[in-house]
Amino acid sequence: MSSVIETLDRRSFLGRSLWGLGASALSHLMPDYLLADQTQPSGLKARAKRVIYLFMSGAPSQLDLYDHKPGMEKWFDRDLPDSVRKGQRLTTMTSGQSRFPIAPTKYAFKRHGQAGAELSELLPHTSRVVDHLAIVRSVHTDAINHDPAITMIQTGDQRPGKPSLGAWLSYGLGSENQNLPAYVVLNSTWTAKRDAQALYARLWGSGFLPSRHQGVRMRGAGDPVLYLSNPAGVDTETRKRMLDGLKSMNQRQLDIVGDPEIKARIAQYEMAFRMQRSVPELTDFSGESEATYRLYGEDARTPGTFASNCLLARRLIERDVRCVQIFHRGWDHHGDLPRDLPLQCQDIDQPSAALIQDLEQRGLLDDTLVVWGGEFGRTIYCQGKLERDNYGRDHHPRCFTMWMAGGGIKGGVTYGATDEFSYNIVENPVHIRDLNATMLHCLGVDHRKLTYRFQGLDQRLTGIDAQAHVVQPLLA
Repeated sequence: MSSVIETLDRRSFLGRSLWGLGASALSHLMPDYLLADQTQPSGLKARAKRVIYLFMSGAPSQLDLYDHKPGMEKWFDRDLPDSVRKGQRLTTMTSGQSRFPIAPTKYAFKRHGQAGAELSELLPHTSRVVDHLAIVRSVHTDAINHDPAITMIQTGDQRPGKPSLGAWLSYGLGSENQNLPAYVVLNSTWTAKRDAQALYARLWGSGFLPSRHQGVRMRGAGDPVLYLSNPAGVDTETRKRMLDGLKSMNQRQLDIVGDPEIKARIAQYEMAFRMQRSVPELTDFSGESEATYRLYGEDARTPGTFASNCLLARRLIERDVRCVQIFHRGWDHHGDLPRDLPLQCQDIDQPSAALIQDLEQRGLLDDTLVVWGGEFGRTIYCQGKLERDNYGRDHHPRCFTMWMAGGGIKGGVTYGATDEFSYNIVENPVHIRDLNATMLHCLGVDHRKLTYRFQGLDQRLTGIDAQAHVVQPLLA
């Protein structure tokens, strides 16, 4: 025993001592529903088994896409009334402007589908599947700048360090495929000629959850997953012997130290070895039909595009991956919105609609939840110089639009309403905590019961210090 003690540094010794405290410590390393004396977090009927989250990083303008305000035409270049703004916080990019001139959208809107939902002319393909969508015009958030806003909608908190939605799903529901990760992230190319907000790996990280629950990013160029291929001169059998030896050493260290992250490391190496066979098959599109490419568009033939990633997302969920998140950047339209917004919509409109149609044709839409949206909305007033055919919009957290479709969601619904300036919510507000609670509900999880003890608190995706509600009118 003394020889073992001598190998432990102070941190390892304390970690091992904690394991000696008994089952109460162990209980916080696994989902509540795996414990005999705990309530199962999925005590609801799951309508969805998996989720595909289409995230438009940079914040698409609800005014130009989903929240039509025709009355704003008569307000062109008039100042936003103080009675509408109500002294609300502005970003530093427009707080110094001498005035806030109204910029009506230059795009035509039409009604579509049986319910007559209004969509912009920039979304002709999405308009054709509108009866599958629940369009929520009254989403709001607490953050006014990109990084805290994206962090909040992804993890439930503006401060970095919390687990992402996909990590929570991996932790709470596990994986149905042992050869692919439970949570996969795809970053797409974009067409707009502008810089884009940075995306950090913590946005799909596991936070304080065991690291095996973090998202695995698949790339559109080169090896789909870094370091997955064998190094030059190393064959599969040699790689297997190396990993077996590494597992033995890690297992010995786990027995001594008891650090659960070592166990996660062992599992991740084993997963990586299995992925050497599963990922090449996954990313081989040669068996896809010409009809599929016509559905998604020619961009689907180019790896890394949003269209290609939507097709890859369908292939992933066919293989029972729990959560797929596709990021598409370039939506931060502070200026030149009429130049760049159409390009962005060309990237995402047809593939988003195709994904809905493809899932339905394959019998997968009923148990796959699809979500579309960004981190906040855009202002009705112009940032910078206003012209009839050119304008920009600043950040606006007070109201924005997202949509949901598929597993557990009622199609053909438009929920919530904003004032005539799309500045304040006047009907059925939906905080992003409510959105996350509703997503978990569709997946059969009560957001109040999916918890993890950290820093003395039962942490949740929907937060510990604020209320979150399932939006019942959105449910089928």
